[in-house]
Amino acid sequence: MPLPDFLVIGAPKAATTALHAALAGHPRLHLSPVKEPKFFLTDGPPPTTGGPGDAETYREHVWRRADYEALFRPGALNGESTPFYLYDTAAQRRIHDLIPHCRLIVVLRDPVERAHSNWTHLWSAGLEPIGDFPAACAAEPERKEAGWAPFWHYVSLGRYGEQLAHLYTLFPREQVLVFRYRDLLDRPASTLNRICAFLGVEQDVLTTVPRENVTAHPEGSSRHRLLSQLVRLGDRVAGQRLTAPLTRLLQHRARPRQALTWEQRQALLPHFAEDIALLQRTLGEDFSDWLRPRQRSGGLVGTRPDGQTQSRNGRPRS
Repeated sequence: MPLPDFLVIGAPKAATTALHAALAGHPRLHLSPVKEPKFFLTDGPPPTTGGPGDAETYREHVWRRADYEALFRPGALNGESTPFYLYDTAAQRRIHDLIPHCRLIVVLRDPVERAHSNWTHLWSAGLEPIGDFPAACAAEPERKEAGWAPFWHYVSLGRYGEQLAHLYTLFPREQVLVFRYRDLLDRPASTLNRICAFLGVEQDVLTTVPRENVTAHPEGSSRHRLLSQLVRLGDRVAGQRLTAPLTRLLQHRARPRQALTWEQRQALLPHFAEDIALLQRTLGEDFSDWLRPRQRSGGLVGTRPDGQTQSRNGRPRS
């Protein structure tokens, strides 16, 4: 039975879902119908307990070898996308042990922006109990100790320097393609051509990346608190059969995800400064822009030190 020839391994909230969908449009590529099989995250069955929503996540794991192989097509160039593989060094080793010649695709996003998008995703779903982003990040050590799943590791998921340094002890650099999230958004055609060249398939076939919905950001009202409590309770009892309609109620008419302020960025940047330096040494590229107020073609994302604000440019952000 076939195994994947390539994997999109990270990072979470860096448009990996959109990239998976885009690559599935290439006639030479077969992408797994399950976008995140998570096969390499465990040696056997996944855990059964964790933080809010984790039980449902663990039920999604494709952990049996036969079930995993059934996702792929004999004779095709097969791939799958599980963005936690980059973060999990044990998963990196399992990939190397089973498919050492696999090609690996990595999308890196500004780690503070990535963490904020991650937090907003869980807040809007009614799973995140802390309504303040920096405070939720500060709770990460206790959540790790309690066995909450990796999607709750807002800060640690963005330490790409550590993750890539370990990856390069297992895989030669020519098997790993690394690029920035903003490249996929701002230059989709050329970025997709880079990926196709890396995979050895025809270029100029894929030119666009599907738009992703901007995550809603419900206000922290008494209604939000009540519905969120019901979501977390319902998740333990019945999973998405009960929580899905509650989540839709939470997100109904909610405002889009709010841009980070410079003060919020400043609170988080010390967690990443040393790792960004490691990332620059590991890749030989400059990522110092991640240590400054976030700059995009439409202006700053968030609030500048001078107090002026910039509206978002409407591009998809995941």
